[in-house]
Amino acid sequence: MVVRHNLHRNVRILLVGDRGVGKTSLILSLVSEEFPEDVPPKSEEITIPADVTPELVPTNIVDYSAVEQSDMQLVEEVQRANVICVVYSVDDDDTMDRVTSYWLPFLRETLSHTHRCPVVLVGNKVDLVDYSTVDAAMDIMNDYKEVESFVECSAKTLNNISEMFYYAQKAVLHPTGPLYITDKQDLTEPCKKALTRIFKICDLDNDGLLNDHELNYFQKRCFDSPLRPEAMDDIKALLKRNISGGVSNSNCITLSGFLFLHLLFLQRGRSHTTWAVLRSFGYNDHLRMDSSYLFPKLKVPYGCSTELSYRGQMFFLNLFERFDSDKDGALSPHEQEKLFSICPAPPWRTELKHIVPTNSQGWVTADGFLCFWVLTTLQDPNTTLEYLAHFGYVINETESQLSALQVTREKSLDLLKKQSTRNVYECHVFGAKGVGKTTLCQGFIGRKYQASEVGAGETLPTSTVNSVIIYGQEKFLVLKEMNVQNINSLTEMDVSCDVVCLVYDCSDPKSFGYVASLYKKYYVENNMPVLVVGNKCEEGEVAQEGRLQPAEFCDLHHLSPPHFFSHQPQRQKELFMKLATMAAFPRFHAAWMLFYRHTSHLKELGLLTGDSIMLKAGLGITLFAALGFIFVRLLNSAQKR
Repeated sequence: MVVRHNLHRNVRILLVGDRGVGKTSLILSLVSEEFPEDVPPKSEEITIPADVTPELVPTNIVDYSAVEQSDMQLVEEVQRANVICVVYSVDDDDTMDRVTSYWLPFLRETLSHTHRCPVVLVGNKVDLVDYSTVDAAMDIMNDYKEVESFVECSAKTLNNISEMFYYAQKAVLHPTGPLYITDKQDLTEPCKKALTRIFKICDLDNDGLLNDHELNYFQKRCFDSPLRPEAMDDIKALLKRNISGGVSNSNCITLSGFLFLHLLFLQRGRSHTTWAVLRSFGYNDHLRMDSSYLFPKLKVPYGCSTELSYRGQMFFLNLFERFDSDKDGALSPHEQEKLFSICPAPPWRTELKHIVPTNSQGWVTADGFLCFWVLTTLQDPNTTLEYLAHFGYVINETESQLSALQVTREKSLDLLKKQSTRNVYECHVFGAKGVGKTTLCQGFIGRKYQASEVGAGETLPTSTVNSVIIYGQEKFLVLKEMNVQNINSLTEMDVSCDVVCLVYDCSDPKSFGYVASLYKKYYVENNMPVLVVGNKCEEGEVAQEGRLQPAEFCDLHHLSPPHFFSHQPQRQKELFMKLATMAAFPRFHAAWMLFYRHTSHLKELGLLTGDSIMLKAGLGITLFAALGFIFVRLLNSAQKR
């Protein structure tokens, strides 16, 4: 695994300070590796290539001269800088006093009092004195939090010149300010929060500890190499000496130990180590997850859709299993709270039980959990990408969470080939008000809908999703209830889906006219699979108003015969399998007509029930396709002769 680099494309270092402190000499000494005898008033901007810098980032070094530049030009350079080196001369107390009386206040005024541009304090000309200004510099650092570091150097003897520019570069790429509070000698709260989330992600067994296996997982993810056993022992010994409770009785590292370890890194000048960890989990310089990390660019061409890949499905199923601590196959409120503690907020509210399968207590099951992410990926793939990142889906320089998703081929190709390669199908459920669309959709996830469940002014979610087995393969079907009062107002998005379910009430003579009109307006010349469903058939079937009865209407328009829906589980299952199968084999109308007529006779004779219906359907379709293929081959051969 590759460690994720910092997000900076280059580092721009600006040197400011009073005239004569040696700013230009410092730059020229660094570049030529010798002290210049004739120093110009100002150095030209210097660009150091990435391959010669410790952090492999291009670096621009900019000089300032009060002789050659105006105050306005200085302000512009300050605003463009990534880091500012305030230089004073250690042999001139006035230049050091000006650091706090003029330069640091000027930077705050120019960049705002709470500016985040790091500052490096540079004491030049140490070759001229036999004392250090470190104590005075530390006082300045305590008063001005933007001052990241301090270095004494000499342009004449080249002492600490490289270190000065390294500290400046480091202040940009690995700033300590967002991570460490100097006067309190403690981690900042945002840093603690970020590291706590990382600890929870790496705690693979959710026991609140990092064992040796989990420490190696953490090390490989962040630094592309495992910890040597002796190094692991050294870390634990260090924690045992310095913090009570840093290592558990079972010899595992606790959260307090993990945080203390990073505190030591920062106190020992190893901020780059903590930043490497944070950036491996998507954090930017402001300790927020970067938008490019949360939302990698996903292109979905017109007519295509987004699904979870096999890898994505396995990630969510493993995530569910990991947090289902009591192994009862459902997430209790406590388990759910623990799962989403590594995210900004849960992606769903209490309405989830109306969308996906849950247990009798309304807790989401493993199937329901996967179904939720299947639905989210279909309707809002960016939300899935965001939560994959929050959940700790492995992301590095060569791979993002896009590997958990797949973009399907264009639907027009599915129609052309009369077979879909998709794993998720969307079914739009149309019908007049009161025909039982909600009951049908809720029955799909195993719920018996009661109108009393919905209070005044409340509405149920319009979509339900569940898995369906088609010829031995698991597919996902999304039922979307379309509550349309005026059928003339449908948009292309309302009409377009993988299969259409037109529902009427068998006991209401006026209900079929609605779906008949809708079909003739939008689907009569459309190749989309359509199934007419007669609901409430247990209440008795009455003649529908209009010239044609439902069966006659279907026959006239070459549709499958009406499917009569009831609350019997087996009849419900048959409907949903039929809809999914029609979506999987679009434009195979002749095969479906043959199949339905054949199976209806067998059912009347009591020879076909339950799952065997769909098995015979598969055999019927396969046989029909094979016979058609042979017929075409024979016809072509006859024409060639």
